[in-house]
Amino acid sequence: MARTESTMLELGTQAPPFRLPEPATGREVSLEDFRDAPALLVMFLCNHCPYVQHIRHRLAEVVREYQARGLAAVGINSNDVANYPDDAPDKMVAEVRSIGYTFPYLYDETQAVAKAYRAACTPDFFLFDRDRRLVYRGQFDDARPRNDAPVTGRDLAAAIDAVLAGRPVPPDQKPSLGCNIKWKPGNEPDYFG
Repeated sequence: MARTESTMLELGTQAPPFRLPEPATGREVSLEDFRDAPALLVMFLCNHCPYVQHIRHRLAEVVREYQARGLAAVGINSNDVANYPDDAPDKMVAEVRSIGYTFPYLYDETQAVAKAYRAACTPDFFLFDRDRRLVYRGQFDDARPRNDAPVTGRDLAAAIDAVLAGRPVPPDQKPSLGCNIKWKPGNEPDYFG
């Protein structure tokens, strides 16, 4: 498993627009659908990554808890499904049902949305305030596959708490770490140097 860190997109960045299909429902979901939410969490996820698998049950719980307090959340899978068929749209539907995701889990077939967010890894988290300015891009918590840190979601939860309370999120943020996004051959982004 290739360990890749988040690119740490500049805080204050405006949320890039998106309109993507949700395999579980067949509908399209866009950034505009969340315009009234006080906070929006955009997560780049996939099914097969051990880093996502390590946190996904707790992630589902954390998101569900904060949705009850007004958080809007969306998961996006941008992986190349031709080479990683476990991430195909039909498998995304099964993942939603199995894990109990209560947020839309969208398929970014062209990988354009991942590039717009400068996403690098799964999981990669982007938390935006009411004005859709980036206030947090960092890790879920310190837990990783094969380490003994408990899966709590502490780092992300603290950031969401701050946004929902109208407080600034501390800018000292640890990057997320996970598997690299599986880019289609020839479609690798230029932001890795």
